Amino acid sequence: MSAPSNAPALWEQQQARLQAYENSAVNFDLTRVSEYTAENGWRIDDYEVELPQEAPGPPAPHGSWAAAQEVLRRYSFPPPNLITGIFVPDQPLEKRLMVLRAQFLGFSFWFGVRVGGVTDERRASPDGEEQVWGYNYRTLEGHFERGQIDFTIHKLLATGRVLFRIHAFSQVGQIRNPFYWIGFKFFGRMLQKRFARESMRRLQEQVAEIMRTGQTTPTAPTTPVQAASESKAAQEQLDKAQ
Repeated sequence: MSAPSNAPALWEQQQARLQAYENSAVNFDLTRVSEYTAENGWRIDDYEVELPQEAPGPPAPHGSWAAAQEVLRRYSFPPPNLITGIFVPDQPLEKRLMVLRAQFLGFSFWFGVRVGGVTDERRASPDGEEQVWGYNYRTLEGHFERGQIDFTIHKLLATGRVLFRIHAFSQVGQIRNPFYWIGFKFFGRMLQKRFARESMRRLQEQVAEIMRTGQTTPTAPTTPVQAASESKAAQEQLDKAQ
């Protein structure tokens, strides 16, 4: 990703937000995930969309599965008028801390999330053996919600079908401001569905663009960050996380 001319200033503006969440804890109990069901008051979401099919067998080096993997890594698929992710792009994905800039009710809100795991495996499925890659992130203290969302790419090895899936469990968190609480209570579910719907559409479009042009980076930056190699402050933070 090429950094804009004002990237150093942008990084300095966002560095404090990232640092503020460095020691933040996940805002739900990871030992009770099996209890987070619809019957217990949690929202469970599952979405799926088809990507261009490949030939049967392992993912092709320049096919839709690899293109989708690149889009997921750079977190460019969420609708930017709803969610923007800010992170150190050359930090290992499994250690990624991210600040989400959410736009809601005409205001901007900043929330912390942390990647909780990366999936990279071949496994059995009802449709046969599949290659799966993806990751999840979990909400941190201060988020309007609590829960986890998983983004995964699946290739069915016998048929060549490629799928992008979103799975999430969530619940409204603590919102101290009564105005925001009411707004999120009435509009939060609509925003969740919009996020998923537009994310799937944008991922399809970006995969198609990569396959058409061979370009693996966005034509314009989608996150106001720069590579750590281009900023001393960013590199220092990255070094601490190693």
